[in-house]
Amino acid sequence: MGRAGPPRRPASIRGLRPGPDRLKTTVYIPNFNGSQHVGRTLRSLAEQTRPADVVVVDNGSEDDSVAIMRRDFPEVKLLELGENIGFGPALNRAVAAHPADAVIVLNNDVECEPRFLEALLAELGEGVDSVAGVLLQEGSPGLIDSAGVIADRTLMGFDYLHGQPAAVALSAADPLGPTGGAALYRRGAFEAVGGFDERIFLYYEDLDLALRLTPGGGCCRLAGEARALHAYSASLGAASGAKYARTGWSRGYMLRRYGVMSHPGLALRALACEGAICAGQLLRDRTAKGIGGRLRGWHDGGGLERRDADGAPLLEISA
Repeated sequence: MGRAGPPRRPASIRGLRPGPDRLKTTVYIPNFNGSQHVGRTLRSLAEQTRPADVVVVDNGSEDDSVAIMRRDFPEVKLLELGENIGFGPALNRAVAAHPADAVIVLNNDVECEPRFLEALLAELGEGVDSVAGVLLQEGSPGLIDSAGVIADRTLMGFDYLHGQPAAVALSAADPLGPTGGAALYRRGAFEAVGGFDERIFLYYEDLDLALRLTPGGGCCRLAGEARALHAYSASLGAASGAKYARTGWSRGYMLRRYGVMSHPGLALRALACEGAICAGQLLRDRTAKGIGGRLRGWHDGGGLERRDADGAPLLEISA
């Protein structure tokens, strides 16, 4: 399947905007109690073929990760917030405090291959507002964890190419947007839509941003050679009640903010899907936190200006 978005253009036409080699590039990493992982991430960035500034924004960590960074990585700019304000809001603060032309967002639990930054920037051509990197499964490095985000018409988000061989990303079509764990955004586009939604603490902030970038006419490219190992759900745990509560809140918020439930067919589909997910959490993990999270997210999304997903390349996945 061919790539979506505008066609490739000659180098002379791309010169309408600064080329990748001339862009001020900064990597932004949100950190919360990442002492077991963040050092590996920063060491991998120090070995890149394309150097970049690095900003770590700390969300009030209670472990020794800040001390480790001060001691072992003095070249890293550290922005300490003193409290955990969430993934997207912390990144908004970091970009505002240390602006760059190319905004690269990374999780604190990844290990980047040496050409990671170079490969991301190579895809930032004319008409491209974001680039998706490829996260590989730490336990199975030959398999993809996420190569971006895609969504169905109920805005259920999915990790693009999850479980596929890493080589598939070299020729795959582009996703809707990058995953927040390995993303590049053109700062002008990022700021034009207000950056990450400050209400979303964690999860679905990348999908929401991708949906808001779509009407601007820019597209997302997949950088199949921009690879990094990812320790899946290192912060909250893959099957923890805390994660279910956070993902549930974001799901409820998205359903209401984008008016999904106002369409009868989509509402029935969403209710069936959410019911199955919550039932699975109850039976398998003995927790109802996903249900409570969805209800709170639905409540918090009320009274806000409705967002529009029309025009976004949404798929028929959860039908």
